Amino acid sequence: MEVRLTDRAVAPARLITCFEGQEPPTGDLPQQTARLVQDLVTEGSFVPEFGTVLTLATDQAGRYILLMGLGKAEEFTAERARKAAGKAYKEARKLKASALDIDGEALAGKVAPLELGRALAEGALLAAYKFDKYLAKRKENPVTAVNILGDAGLGRGIEEGAALARATNLARRLTDEPANVMTPAQLALEAEEAGAKHGFSVQIRDEGAIRALGMEAYLAVARASDNPPRLIVMRHQGAPKSEDVLALVGKGLTFDSGGLSLKPSKSMEGMHGDMAGAASVIGAMAAIAELGVKANVVGVIAACENMVSGRAYKVNDIVGSILGKSIEVLNTDAEGRLTLADAVGYAVSVEKATRVLDIATLTGAAVVTFGKILTAVQASDEAFYVSLEQASALAGERIWRLPHDEEFLELIKSDLADLRNTSKDGAGTITGGLFVGAFTQDKPWLHLDIAGTAWRGSEGDYTPKGATGVGVRTMFHLARTLGR
Repeated sequence: MEVRLTDRAVAPARLITCFEGQEPPTGDLPQQTARLVQDLVTEGSFVPEFGTVLTLATDQAGRYILLMGLGKAEEFTAERARKAAGKAYKEARKLKASALDIDGEALAGKVAPLELGRALAEGALLAAYKFDKYLAKRKENPVTAVNILGDAGLGRGIEEGAALARATNLARRLTDEPANVMTPAQLALEAEEAGAKHGFSVQIRDEGAIRALGMEAYLAVARASDNPPRLIVMRHQGAPKSEDVLALVGKGLTFDSGGLSLKPSKSMEGMHGDMAGAASVIGAMAAIAELGVKANVVGVIAACENMVSGRAYKVNDIVGSILGKSIEVLNTDAEGRLTLADAVGYAVSVEKATRVLDIATLTGAAVVTFGKILTAVQASDEAFYVSLEQASALAGERIWRLPHDEEFLELIKSDLADLRNTSKDGAGTITGGLFVGAFTQDKPWLHLDIAGTAWRGSEGDYTPKGATGVGVRTMFHLARTLGR
């Protein structure tokens, strides 16, 4: 589906928006239709609370007006524009309309043109995503274009929003793929294809090369599976004269059985999506490269499966790591942090990252705390966190900062090794993050636990049932902010 800027309404479905206490913009509608829309609002038959939609057939054959309430004008934001575009797209799809017009001019002045254009394009394209490739009878998408009415000021935002939505949908697709398809080797291939398409370099290391790097914790998790691990490294050199390097490190468990600390069958459902962090990093790298971010960014993914066999790592094993720290294993289902420890350690020691962000479906405790609404965040550096806050606001992806107190580190100290991979005294989300942070060599660090926000059980205005691709757009905005 295409999203484009236009100067006149031509589609069979058109979104007309209305704020509370204001008349709807009906200037170029047919006279009879314009009068009907105005009467519905002024007489109170249509109350323009945010998200309310009324579909009207016009006096022109086969054309529809989607009258949508946007609430109070002073409360309108880019996120509301994103939701409105997503909701309008879904209504047009129900009508089997071939195209949708969105009146961007009516929203001018409420949000900056760049942000408005970006949000409208994102909302429409994100709402269009559907993972149905394995269905014998697939429903074709009738909406082939979304036209945003407005002047050239919206154009740059539309172009940017479309690229960000495509990158997010890439991450969604990778996450939605079943584990029998999306193996570590396939994920590596997908990264290579994304690099070739969008313009970033990709290096893949096999098991022998991973061993040569001393990534013992990563290999301990991987060794029980018949599908061998792949270390995926993606590089974007947007500021070749700078020594600053932002590392984006994604958890890449293409399936997590729990290992010998075996998950119950019900808890294994959805574990093909335990590589959502890795998928988001691939998506973010695609957007960063396509939109020419002027920063040096490296994406690192330690892809593997956590399975059960005679080769599996065991409870009370002590394993090494790329940085030489030893780890006591108390639970083989706390495996993501082991792979991330080596991936983060690789980023700072080999790729010379000066800042590190890791993103992972790490802990069930994050879901207990924040549900599917907020991403849990830990940060070792105040300025880095402020940049993340700004990036998440631009993306409409909500975050919440957790404590970073030294006392929590005591909960993962071991008598037999440098660290243990779980806490015996609670604080699971905090200690899980701090475990990964212990391998950053004191570089400014951000940890995003997306265990809740990476997946939805039902559709939202622009989010599908299934993988959300959370983090792609936030990481893009963060990289661009740091590159300025």
